Amino acid sequence: MELFYRKSGTGDPVVILHGLYGSSDNWYSFARMFGTGYSVYLVDLRNHGNSPHHPEHNYNVMSEDLKEFLLNHGIRKPVILGHSMGGKAALAFGMKYPEMVSKMIVVDISPLGYGKNHNAPENTIHERIIQSLLSIHPDILASREEADRQLQKSIAPPAIRQFLLKNLKRDREGKFYWGFNLQAIADNLTAIFDSVIPESNGAEDIPRFPLLFIKGEYSGYIKSHDEKAIHDFFPWAGIVKIAGAGHWVHAEQPEALLKAVLEFIRTASADS
Repeated sequence: MELFYRKSGTGDPVVILHGLYGSSDNWYSFARMFGTGYSVYLVDLRNHGNSPHHPEHNYNVMSEDLKEFLLNHGIRKPVILGHSMGGKAALAFGMKYPEMVSKMIVVDISPLGYGKNHNAPENTIHERIIQSLLSIHPDILASREEADRQLQKSIAPPAIRQFLLKNLKRDREGKFYWGFNLQAIADNLTAIFDSVIPESNGAEDIPRFPLLFIKGEYSGYIKSHDEKAIHDFFPWAGIVKIAGAGHWVHAEQPEALLKAVLEFIRTASADS
């Protein structure tokens, strides 16, 4: 699958993967903060942004998409930064193709699953979001404000509604449509919640590459049992907490996130 991407800067390659419902647009301001010295590739994952739609959506196919992207564009051993779903996609890729990774930063997501057997509130939150989005029929909307009013019935925080509504686009005739593949996301929500660590694997089966997990201070996506799992499966990996940030670390504390990322890139050993 030929993924859409945006590129800024010149120098050593950094590939950034967005989270669920997001796109490369969400990371554009952050990418520009890298300044000189890095070529930053902002990638739209399948079924998101301007990348192709496909009924299959899981971490195996997303890791293969990333491999194809790197090979097609001649990107050799980049630093890979993934947020939320993009972080799991990055981990899945790194465990399959460690020789293609220079360093990896996983932002505010656990390698564990959030399925029905994990008793996690994230499961319910995302199911509610999906059902709310599916209840909207964009082709008959009169305005973006009308869609926002409909979402208010089940999604209270304005910031979350505005983030979701970035996916509401207009065609040449002025009619609204969802830019992402909402049905594929809904059909594959269980796979998106899934763990990227096969149950049969222990730490000795997982390839080593320089790895940093970053968590938002107020986010619930990396809890104490998730930190334990990170230490168990990736004992060489570091965990850094960004003060004052929730799940959207790059939007809430971009300077602190960039500082942590650049420090890791500059100091992490290739033998980590």
